[in-house]
Amino acid sequence: MNVDEFHRNALHNGDPEARRAALYLTLAQIPEGRVTTYGELAAMAGLGRAARWVGRMLSQLPDDTRLPWHRVMGVGGRLSLPAGSPAGDEQRARLRAEGVMVVNDRVDIRRHGWHSPEHSG
Repeated sequence: MNVDEFHRNALHNGDPEARRAALYLTLAQIPEGRVTTYGELAAMAGLGRAARWVGRMLSQLPDDTRLPWHRVMGVGGRLSLPAGSPAGDEQRARLRAEGVMVVNDRVDIRRHGWHSPEHSG
């Protein structure tokens, strides 16, 4: 069994460490100035329709994480963290610093969206 087969089997069998590793590896690939949705991130990581699980995992990241959690949005580019909350304000500030426009708590996915090279047909 090669590494890719092992990875697929671990994900398919629900191994929590393999699922988190797949999520974090895919999340780390999102380039500056680009965003994706929770659902797209789950699919790109090989996790199927696990958007809510992705959101829960991102909410549990340590405060000092270097992973770009702020580049993940709700459906249609909607920011899911409320304005005025510490995390919501930090997300908006980080996105704006990367040149991503946030208007009415949304990001234009057509303009700033990202799909991993493996999933860009």
